[in-house]
Amino acid sequence: MATHLSDTTRLQDERWLKHYYFSRAAFSVVWVALAFAIGQHAPAIGAALLIVYPLWDALANYVDMSRSGGMRENLTQALNVLASAAIAVAVVVVVVLSVNTSLVLDVFGVWAVLSGLLQLATAVRRWKRFGAQWAMILSGGQSALAGAFFIAQAHASVPPAIVKVAGYAGVGAIYFLVSALWLSAGQLRRKFATTP
Repeated sequence: MATHLSDTTRLQDERWLKHYYFSRAAFSVVWVALAFAIGQHAPAIGAALLIVYPLWDALANYVDMSRSGGMRENLTQALNVLASAAIAVAVVVVVVLSVNTSLVLDVFGVWAVLSGLLQLATAVRRWKRFGAQWAMILSGGQSALAGAFFIAQAHASVPPAIVKVAGYAGVGAIYFLVSALWLSAGQLRRKFATTP
């Protein structure tokens, strides 16, 4: 009986994770489309999008952390919630108070490094339970590298910050989509393996 409950709970948690990854991918795709279509041409909308992106990340990590056992079991996600919320506030400050818009890339660079490392740690922890986390591990590592690249390019002559962040978000959407599809494929394999 306990094993059956454990298997059922694991399957429910895996389904949740799959839907979570799909929703993260969908949000990122919409955000990237808005960034390229409108944000790069309308500075106020671009600024709003730059604020919304880390806020969404904070909310998504909070919901996933709450659904996956709470803060005690998901310390890396709790830290990611705090980091993303703090970065959203920092982006507001930079966008509102600074004449130097290249600071936005510095802020996003710091966030990408920190959140990437936290995502990587979360994926490594989840690998033990769900497997199929290789894309999230790659995503976390690549996020950290992209953050360092943002910082290095922040004061160079580059496209607007919204364009750079949109490219970063687009790659993230691909990783979330791959993770969701990989979990879906695993569920289908198990379903067909148990079907007589």
